[in-house]
Amino acid sequence: MTQPPPPGWPPPRPVGPPPVPAAPPYGPPMPPRHVQGPPPGMRPPQYRAPLPPPRPVMPPPQPVWGTPPGGYAPYPQMPPRRNSSNGPIPALVLGGVVILGLGAIGVFAATLSSKVKDAGYSNYTTYSPTYTYSSTTTTTTTTTTSTSSTRSTSTSSAPVGPKAVYKLEDHPIFTANIGANDFDACPLPKMEYNPAGEERFLSAALPCIEKAWQPALKRANLPYQPVELQVFTGTTQTPCGEHTTKETAMFCRGVIYWPGGFYANEGGSTVRHPGVYLGQLSHEYGHHVQWLTGLMRAADQAQYDVGGWDTPKGLELNRRLELQATCFGGMTLAPFSHKNVVPMDVVNTGLHDAGQRGDYSRTPDHGSQPNNERWVMHGHKQNKANACNTWAASSADVA
Repeated sequence: MTQPPPPGWPPPRPVGPPPVPAAPPYGPPMPPRHVQGPPPGMRPPQYRAPLPPPRPVMPPPQPVWGTPPGGYAPYPQMPPRRNSSNGPIPALVLGGVVILGLGAIGVFAATLSSKVKDAGYSNYTTYSPTYTYSSTTTTTTTTTTSTSSTRSTSTSSAPVGPKAVYKLEDHPIFTANIGANDFDACPLPKMEYNPAGEERFLSAALPCIEKAWQPALKRANLPYQPVELQVFTGTTQTPCGEHTTKETAMFCRGVIYWPGGFYANEGGSTVRHPGVYLGQLSHEYGHHVQWLTGLMRAADQAQYDVGGWDTPKGLELNRRLELQATCFGGMTLAPFSHKNVVPMDVVNTGLHDAGQRGDYSRTPDHGSQPNNERWVMHGHKQNKANACNTWAASSADVA
């Protein structure tokens, strides 16, 4: 016999969803998030796919070198890259043109012009690279006669010839379709790792580099003059400040100052290879190209306009300048890799060394190591000046 249910049974069916129990104000902590996915039964959040990165101005590096020669390896700790004792780039003396008197500039220009003429390059002017301005001088002469007074005027014009162009992104070197020219031979002496041996090797390599760049700049209607080399020991005084053999090579106003013995013991390393010297020489010659064409002065002015080289914008401009010199250095090494001019391990080592340099943890004025590698390989593979337009590159490409 079934007993009747007690009063109030069954309970009334609730209308709507059951109430959610209130969480205690200080309950147990939430469990840790699973590393491999959400907890069981929990629907994973719907994440949107990240946007693709912006397309870089230049492609990623595509190394062309093979296995480095036996016994060669990257330096464990790369020293600061091509700096003066206190500044980011000795070649850029902010406001130097303003400080120099017009008379001093004229003497400097005349001196360089005479050196170019003596070297057999009288068809090329150093008028613009020496940072003098085009000007017209008017001389008035008064002649007195018994019947009348006459005034005659004579005008002397600026030197005739190619002139530097003070532009950056839209510089004509990028539209001239030029590259470093091939040459048939470049007899280099055996490297001896002492100042005298280094000077012999570098002095033999420079005429080959000149053969690569002189006709290219001539086709672009840009000025040209050979670079000077000074290998020194101890300390030397330059127009860009004091430089010592404890620092990397430096370019300043048409001269490469080379610290004798520095690269033979760089960073305490005993690794020595002539390719390191050829690669570093090519970078410094890239600065010479910038100086001749007006790119360096335009960069100097741009840094001044943004408040100096040590401002964020000034440092980025400096990285663009340095990475362009690295790219020009890659171009310079291109003819050395053709026609068996030098052993390929020399070229490959020069490219490899240039690609290992960068700011690392120091002042960000020369670019990161990956970007140094990208630009030197890009310049070497393309061998076109327009491939080295760092001024049009994205900020990420010159970080």
